[in-house]
Amino acid sequence: MKANTRITISCTDRVGLVSDISGFLFDIGANLGPTSFALDGDSARFETSCELPEDCPQSECAAGLKELALEKADIQVESIAAAPELTTAPGATHMIECSGIDQPGLIARLSEIFIEYNANIVRMAASATDEKDARIYTTRFAVAIPAERAANCLATLANTAGSMRLLFKFDEL
Repeated sequence: MKANTRITISCTDRVGLVSDISGFLFDIGANLGPTSFALDGDSARFETSCELPEDCPQSECAAGLKELALEKADIQVESIAAAPELTTAPGATHMIECSGIDQPGLIARLSEIFIEYNANIVRMAASATDEKDARIYTTRFAVAIPAERAANCLATLANTAGSMRLLFKFDEL
């Protein structure tokens, strides 16, 4: 999913609130990403990053949400930048991708390997998706690795990714 919209709704709580909001978003064809709902006393807050279909502009989404029976509602529907696609980067020698179940410290552990081999990260992009019962995290690095250290660096990355149960692939540029 490539989220293009953030929807934030603060309003007075009531029974059926989440159902009404999520039902409306389903009806217009929105594809929900990370979503949260919380109560603070009588106030409720619903927030989601989602992908709106091309035939539903944000203004139409906001107008539809305003038609729901929401008391004291503050509704925000705003554009967000999608996670960047990383396909090239000037100065990089390798494109590296690791993906698998999200876990704490994933980027830190992988990026520490580059230090050992005097490799420099030129660009990085990371994104997460929800698939079945797991959150899949994909990290792409465009890296400048010294030629004489590339094979060892890539082998260490592959071993580390394997120990973390991540899929690992790379392309030499």
